[in-house]
Amino acid sequence: MSASETVRPEGGRDPDPTDRLGSARERFDRIDRAITREMDRLGIPVLRVALGIVFVWFGGLKVIGGSPAADLVAATVYVVPAEVFVPILGVWEVLIGLCLLYRPLIRVGILLLFLQMPGTFLPMVLLPEVVFVTFPFELTVEGQYIVKNLVIIGAALVVGGTVREDAEE
Repeated sequence: MSASETVRPEGGRDPDPTDRLGSARERFDRIDRAITREMDRLGIPVLRVALGIVFVWFGGLKVIGGSPAADLVAATVYVVPAEVFVPILGVWEVLIGLCLLYRPLIRVGILLLFLQMPGTFLPMVLLPEVVFVTFPFELTVEGQYIVKNLVIIGAALVVGGTVREDAEE
C-alpha cells in the first residue's frame, strides 16, 4: 500500500485527500492559465475598440446636439460660441474614435486624444463649484464625468504602448 492511500474498512483503498486537493489545484491552474491567455490575447484589442466606440459615440452626440456635456463644455470654453465649439469638439472626438478603430491610424488617434485630454480637466480649475460638492473630495456628477478621464488616459497609454508591436508584426 502506498503512503498516499488509506485503507477503507471494506478492504478497498481511497486516494489520500491531499492527492485530490493537489489534483483540483492542477485543474484550477490549467483553467486559470487558459483564461489568462485569452484575456491577454483579447484585452488590448477590446480596450482599443471600446475606446474608439466611446469617442465616436460621445463625439457624435456633440455633433448632433444631444450631449449632456455640452453645457459644461460651453461654460468652460466661453471665448468661442458653444454652437461652434461643441460640434467642432465632437468632430475631433469622432476622429479620435475612428483612428482608434482603424489600426493604421492608432498613433494619430492617440495624439489627438492627448491633445484633447487636458481640456477635459479645465472645469476643475475654472468651474470648481460645478465639479465639487465639497472640495477636493466630494464630486458632483459632472466631476465624476471628468475624473473618469483618468481611466481613458490610462487605457490610451496601454493601447499606445502597442503601436510598435503592431508595426513589427
